[in-house]
Amino acid sequence: MITKIYRVKGNFVMGDEYHKFTKEYKATCEDDVREKIYANFGSKHGINRNQISIASIEEIAPEDVQDPIVKEIL
Repeated sequence: MITKIYRVKGNFVMGDEYHKFTKEYKATCEDDVREKIYANFGSKHGINRNQISIASIEEIAPEDVQDPIVKEIL
């Protein structure tokens, strides 16, 4: 399978506050990216899937990557 790079934008609820996020992931499809978002935010912040709102998932070119960790694995 061919892996692609995706940029995900959205927000999540912690307590009474909404927090925006932008993340970049390397994955084979959008569904894999969605699962990574839910798993990472759930384990890191202890929140449920219904507290995470994904606004957009877009495929980006390798030269558009801003996340240094994703850049290193390219």
